[in-house]
Amino acid sequence: MLEALEQGVKGGMWFSLIDKVFKPTNLSSAWEAVRRNDGASGVDDVTIGMYERHLQANLDKLACVLKDQTYRPQAVKRVEIPKPGTNQTRPLGIPTVCDRVVQKALLNVIEPIFERNFARHSYGFRPGRSCKDALRRVDELLKSGYRYVVDADLQSYFDTIDHGRLMKEVSKKIADGRVLKLIELFLNQGVMEEHREWKPTTDSQRTGSQLTGSQRTGTPQGGVISPLLSNIFLDELDHTMEQQGREMVRYADDLVILCRTQDEAEEVLEELRQWTTRVGLTLHPTKTRIVDTASDSFEFLGYRLDRGMKFPRDKSMRKLKDSIRSKTRRTEGRSLPCIIKDVNRTMRGWFEYFKHSHRNTFGSIDGWARMRLRSILRKRQGKKGPGRGSDHHRWPNRYFAEQGLYTLKEARARILKPVVTQTC
Repeated sequence: MLEALEQGVKGGMWFSLIDKVFKPTNLSSAWEAVRRNDGASGVDDVTIGMYERHLQANLDKLACVLKDQTYRPQAVKRVEIPKPGTNQTRPLGIPTVCDRVVQKALLNVIEPIFERNFARHSYGFRPGRSCKDALRRVDELLKSGYRYVVDADLQSYFDTIDHGRLMKEVSKKIADGRVLKLIELFLNQGVMEEHREWKPTTDSQRTGSQLTGSQRTGTPQGGVISPLLSNIFLDELDHTMEQQGREMVRYADDLVILCRTQDEAEEVLEELRQWTTRVGLTLHPTKTRIVDTASDSFEFLGYRLDRGMKFPRDKSMRKLKDSIRSKTRRTEGRSLPCIIKDVNRTMRGWFEYFKHSHRNTFGSIDGWARMRLRSILRKRQGKKGPGRGSDHHRWPNRYFAEQGLYTLKEARARILKPVVTQTC
């Protein structure tokens, strides 16, 4: 298969793939990936640990049911999780451990087939690519004179992917009917709500030039194979924009198109509207807009880009504070070194992604984190309220530095410190 990927296959179509999906080595590799990712149990309440106790028997059974085409995925467990930095929630689908193994085994086989032809400006959920690469490309284009940004928002994207059109795109490369059936099984497995009510995949009643009537839509967020399927669905848009010379940067359903002039941006936005209407997607009426970066800002992948400067967007700041707040409750019973160690993990991870933000970003966060820690110390002395006033003298910044508290401001200073080379 690797040789075929390099040399190509006749007609660009793959006819025999299912045997590679249920191959024992592939199922074992898929299991290892699922085990590393951990995750909650699905509707059957089987955990990673429970599945592992009878691992070989479970994998052997999977191979058999995949081979004789009697495998049927269970419903996806739907839970509501908080949206970072907001009081809202979003639905997350949790497949069973067994179904995650099958999805990963399927992904191992079909992802390389599609990956080799994906567009260069698609960065989301692709091997060797990341959010940072996408942000780097946006930064390059802005510095090259691309002043106008079409900031597009695909409304409820994962919930509105049309199954018929998606399967048509998949079928352009895969002709193995057993694999196609397996993908359709995952698309139509339905969801189980928290109160144990099963619901089918969404029935769409939208009308477009190519989409009319009741059709199945949506890929459950949380599924192992969902990111690949979402990229396949948008691949036509990627190549259309590329062929027209448009500078689009896309990470999953987050996309921006950078233009040199206002007229070009308006033209691109109209092209985007026409394409989304044709395939049954919807641009958010208020979140989709044209931004003149000389006077306005836009948000992309957690950052707010504002006239050549970068800041964490408000939601990213709230998410960080929510995480630190949960680890620094005034009634926290752990020792201060343990609390600080826990806070440091959050601060380091956050800084690694947002270290290119404007310098004014970091000092205020450091001060806020120290205030949370001073409040804990006040509580332990029987005092009320947050750390303030004389607490700064009782527990100065130096005190927390000696306790090992990681500070964002110092971390930024370290990466900006010039490297001094010695010469003989």
